[in-house]
Amino acid sequence: MAVARLSAPSSTLGEALAWARQRLAEAGIEEAGLEGEVLLRHALGLDRAELYANLGRAITAAQWARLRRLVRRRSSREPLAYILGRWEFYGLEFRVTPAVLVPRPETELLAEEALRWASRRFSPATPLAIADVGTGSACIAVALAAGLPQAAIYATDTSPQALRVAWGNVQRHGLTGRVRCLMGDLLMPVPRPVDLIVANLPYVPEGEVPQLQPEIAQHEPCAALSGGPDGMVLLRRLLAQAPAWLRPRGALMLEMDPRQHRALEEHARGCFPGATVHMVRDLAALPRVLVVETP
Repeated sequence: MAVARLSAPSSTLGEALAWARQRLAEAGIEEAGLEGEVLLRHALGLDRAELYANLGRAITAAQWARLRRLVRRRSSREPLAYILGRWEFYGLEFRVTPAVLVPRPETELLAEEALRWASRRFSPATPLAIADVGTGSACIAVALAAGLPQAAIYATDTSPQALRVAWGNVQRHGLTGRVRCLMGDLLMPVPRPVDLIVANLPYVPEGEVPQLQPEIAQHEPCAALSGGPDGMVLLRRLLAQAPAWLRPRGALMLEMDPRQHRALEEHARGCFPGATVHMVRDLAALPRVLVVETP
């Protein structure tokens, strides 16, 4: 039987796996082999070891119907994270929906730099206040709270739908006593000055959003992607707003498009006279995180 025409519920798990992989490859999914396996495991509720130990087992009609629905959704370029309803960030699992961006590996660099700075600057017994601006799924806020047990974190967003997802993730990780989700523009909802501001705000130039991968351009929230004509509208606003919310010897860290680093460095120096401004580079040696440390 050719896997492309596979349709009988009596097919085995191995044949279903081959079919899913082929359909995803035909749809142009780059990692069709891995994603076909992930969707089959999701449809059957199996871990990887269980799947490969049972490739000769027959797939039931109900399982087959679930798999076909999942493969159809992914073939239409719906992000895998939205289909699964969850995604991993910094070793932690988060619920994700189309109301929030899918957490990305480059954002882990922002979380890692924030954790490194806070651990170097503050002892575990010293209270620490952090603002996560544009929190989305709260992946950054939760990762920082998990790594800094002395920290109180304010996670802000303008989207009530995103904040519902964020609060669910805060509850999921047992951090309701230390992470507050607040609705409002940038730092405006934050009730007091903080030691650290982190932000992964929209920074894609609006004219480039339609050119992104279909998974992003057609499915992820445009408001969380488009940063205005040059991509830096919100980044500049936050830099201008931040001095009033940042304590002495504090820091601000922003994720950005590497092409924006010179303009943002210049703007940061104007907003923070006397501060130390530098860039953190990603694994491709591209400037990815702007860091401002106040005197």
